[in-house]
Amino acid sequence: MIHTEKTVRTLQAVAMSVGIAVLLWSTGLPTFFRHAEAASITSASDTLSVSAPSQASNHTIAFTTPNGMSIGQTITLTLPVGFTMGSVGEDDTDILNNGSSSSTAAAAGANTWGVGVSGNVITFTTPTNVGVASATPIVIRIGNHAVTSGTGVNQITNPSATTSYAIAIGGTMQDNGEVRVAIIDQVTVSASVDTSLTFTVSGVNSGQTVNSSPTTTATTTTPTTLPFGTLAIGTSKTLAQDLSVATNATNGFTVTVQQTGDLQSTTGATINGFIDGAYTTTPTAWQGPSALVANPDTYGHWGLTSDDFDTVRTADFSANTWVSGSTTPIVIMGHTGPSDGLTNGQGKTRVGYQVQISALQEAGDDYTTTLRYIATPTF
Repeated sequence: MIHTEKTVRTLQAVAMSVGIAVLLWSTGLPTFFRHAEAASITSASDTLSVSAPSQASNHTIAFTTPNGMSIGQTITLTLPVGFTMGSVGEDDTDILNNGSSSSTAAAAGANTWGVGVSGNVITFTTPTNVGVASATPIVIRIGNHAVTSGTGVNQITNPSATTSYAIAIGGTMQDNGEVRVAIIDQVTVSASVDTSLTFTVSGVNSGQTVNSSPTTTATTTTPTTLPFGTLAIGTSKTLAQDLSVATNATNGFTVTVQQTGDLQSTTGATINGFIDGAYTTTPTAWQGPSALVANPDTYGHWGLTSDDFDTVRTADFSANTWVSGSTTPIVIMGHTGPSDGLTNGQGKTRVGYQVQISALQEAGDDYTTTLRYIATPTF
């Protein structure tokens, strides 16, 4: 084969080019000429506030963009068919850049992200004066938990079919990927709690105070007896019992007391209701009987008090106020919710009974009546 001078020079040039290329590749110099390549977003997730089918839900989408974003680049969120956007708009979205909330508007501006919704695609455009640094965590809120640049009202409605759905994250930014959410039926949890009620009547020792009355208890009572004993003329005498209610009634309870009649002896004489037989129902400061000889109702009277100042009564008790006993139930205790039976005014109350006679009160050693307590819970 005959080589011309031109052919030799050509072969020499090719050999030199190949040699230089081999040297460059062996030293790694081509890395100076590489361009940034697209990458997958990392740490991507979408947290739903409600995962049930056909229910409105908030979305909290989080991811990290390895390459960051330049000014004017976009992030798009594309929800698959089945999700209903409704009236979701810019006010229903927030975007957080590295944990800091950013302003949003319909169009991008200085330090303001642009947000647009078209069909099932939401587009976020970087501010006109700043991009996003590489490896930056991004959080996007969509729904009524959006609070920056307007308060969110609208939510995205989930598909009706129970399965998982991929939401694509892309746009003109270099990185892309997807998150996936599962739409599942809600779980109905059911349970029952038995109703409970414990009502206790306890005796009170002598020398105890009752609702700030200056007259302390004269003797010890039991859960079933109020032994007044012999009554002294012109001197009031007080006895008491403690009441306790423990219940899980949602709407609380009331306790009433009623008597079978006046304190009456076998002779037919009576010690009438406070005041002077008027059977007072509005709590009133204690006063002695009037002792009008022409009116036997004024010879002596008795009444009751409670230190529960917050019941369902029209007029509640206050310190040292009294009402008459009655054959009609009288509310002496109450609460509007569950009670432990230990807290005064809510599950524990002291009820006092007071008698006072004048010199005109008919003699008798067997004045009696019967009291009946009724506790009524409302579940």
